[in-house]
Amino acid sequence: MSRAEELAAKQLEAYNAQNIDEFVAQYSDDIIVMDFPSNEITLEGKDAFRQRYHTLFMNNPNQHAELKARIVKGNVVIDHELVTGRSSGNDVEAIAIYETNDQHITKVWFVK
Repeated sequence: MSRAEELAAKQLEAYNAQNIDEFVAQYSDDIIVMDFPSNEITLEGKDAFRQRYHTLFMNNPNQHAELKARIVKGNVVIDHELVTGRSSGNDVEAIAIYETNDQHITKVWFVK
């Protein structure tokens, strides 16, 4: 397993366990989250990232992301997930693109 795939797997596992510390640990301090294809920045920095996901976990204690497919190319991982168990009762199909370095996920795009 490549380092990029390892980071993607670890963050997904922590997401499903709602382990905010382990989840956030997979991301760089200067993490940038963007919409794809617009590249509009929706979140920047680890503190804002932690806050958003802490709130998400608190509001959706039963959510679970099932990995449907994963593509790995060098330092980029593309995950197709189905998120269920949300408080709204609505399932969410998500496609996330992760760019990594040797230590962390540095950028994330969510396909809109």
